[in-house]
Amino acid sequence: MASVAASADATAADTGTSAAGTSPTGTPSAPAASAQAPSAPETAASAPVPDAAPFRIVAVTSCPTGIAHTYMAAESLENAGREAGVELVVETQGSAGFTRLDPAVIAAADGVILAHDVPVRDKDRFAGKPTVDVGVKAGINRPAELITEVRGKAERGEVTSGSAPGTPVERAGDSSEGYGTKLRKWLMSGVSYMVPFVAAGGLLIALGFAIGGYEINKAPSVMDHFVWTQADSWGALLFQIGAVAFGFLVPVLAGYIAYGMADRPGLVPGFVGGAISLTVNAGFLGGLAAGLIAGGVVMAIQKVRIPAALRGIMPVVVIPLISSAVVGFLMFVVIGKPIAEAQKGMTDWLNGLTGTNAVLLGALLGLMMCFDLGGPVNKVAYAFATAGIAVADPSDSAMKVMAAVMAAGMVPPLAMALATTVRGKLFTRTERENGKAAWVLGASFISEGAIPFAAADPLRVIPSSMVGGAITGALSMAFGATLRAPHGGIFVVPLIGNPFLYMVAIAVGVCVTAVLVVVLKGLRKPVTDAAPGATATAAGRKQPVAA
Repeated sequence: MASVAASADATAADTGTSAAGTSPTGTPSAPAASAQAPSAPETAASAPVPDAAPFRIVAVTSCPTGIAHTYMAAESLENAGREAGVELVVETQGSAGFTRLDPAVIAAADGVILAHDVPVRDKDRFAGKPTVDVGVKAGINRPAELITEVRGKAERGEVTSGSAPGTPVERAGDSSEGYGTKLRKWLMSGVSYMVPFVAAGGLLIALGFAIGGYEINKAPSVMDHFVWTQADSWGALLFQIGAVAFGFLVPVLAGYIAYGMADRPGLVPGFVGGAISLTVNAGFLGGLAAGLIAGGVVMAIQKVRIPAALRGIMPVVVIPLISSAVVGFLMFVVIGKPIAEAQKGMTDWLNGLTGTNAVLLGALLGLMMCFDLGGPVNKVAYAFATAGIAVADPSDSAMKVMAAVMAAGMVPPLAMALATTVRGKLFTRTERENGKAAWVLGASFISEGAIPFAAADPLRVIPSSMVGGAITGALSMAFGATLRAPHGGIFVVPLIGNPFLYMVAIAVGVCVTAVLVVVLKGLRKPVTDAAPGATATAAGRKQPVAA
């Protein structure tokens, strides 16, 4: 310090001024203290400054089926994170399970993004962090905005409460959500766990019919009669395995609706209520009611103040006992029979649809399948179709509905793939790349393959898709195509009744949608296909203006 001060004094003396520049007192300490001020910038300028640590974000994505939206949102957020220069790690809570984020990564995070349409599992891990809580489509469509929003919350010091809400219902989403939004999330929670049972059971039953013929449902149990070298025995085996899987649909639906509402304590009464729904022939509708009742009962019990000595046995004994008894009483004695009558009425109405009514139903279901491309409206249509075939021996009308729903759901991605192929100049380079993947997604009955196109241009893509989907659904019903499998796309064509006309219906809808999209996009200025570097430069020029 002495040498520094001396050097500063010498410099000041050489220039004929004090080191401070304006020292009214002339005291010895002033020059020494002020002498260090000019030297600090010189030191800082000469020494390399380490880069500031990047902003860290952890994210969770989940959707009702846990298939397409979950991973599309994750990819979109990761890409936006790289462009924004932030470290972003995503936990995808999909249908294949999920790997929890490392607690150390969560602890080091500066912010949290939750993009979900079903309750986030173990949400309490993120308490005390700046959090943005939105639907999964927001993670797909506007990831950069979410990153900006969470950074703004971090700068303002806005964090979520460190204590969990009083009831699990409040953990199903943001506290500002209304009960309508929460109800949709609870129902979608049940559907998300039910869909794998639908797919596995339905495809096994369909394969059983394909191998053993349409009389295979009358075959004796394979435990009593199974011949390794007979195709009929293998067909019967697949059919009976699929029938067992289908037997879980309603209990799983009810159980996980209750789980979405009340967490794990809701599982027991939910499963019990769903099983009773099958016993009293209340079916799919009974499962919905049982799940909501079970979740509500458990939530009511959890609000009761319990002595500390009894809290340990509440989740293991008291809650399952009381909630199962209440749900069982209501399902057996009070609401089970009316719901069963309503279920029978819906089935009879469906079986009675012929001619124009059937065609109109197919058009309506086609519109619903293409309205939000895997969203709640799409799932309502799909659940309606799968509920009809979720029995060992579905009616012909139910199989026609299933065929119409799957055909319409294949139209949007296939149409976008076709449009990018025939008129690529109307689409960006990224959209043309997405179009290549859309061929496979559409052929596999994954409607979400059209989401990137709908997000970029919803006013042209969504109405065009709805028109094509409605035409395909109507034609499928008019042609009398049937389908026993609830999923699979073109890969289950051998299991489809009237397969040639079925493919014609899909082709017509795809062509109509593709033509409409091309015409509507052609009315605006063609997309300039800039090189990636030019695009990045343009984006860089626009950034200061947006800021």
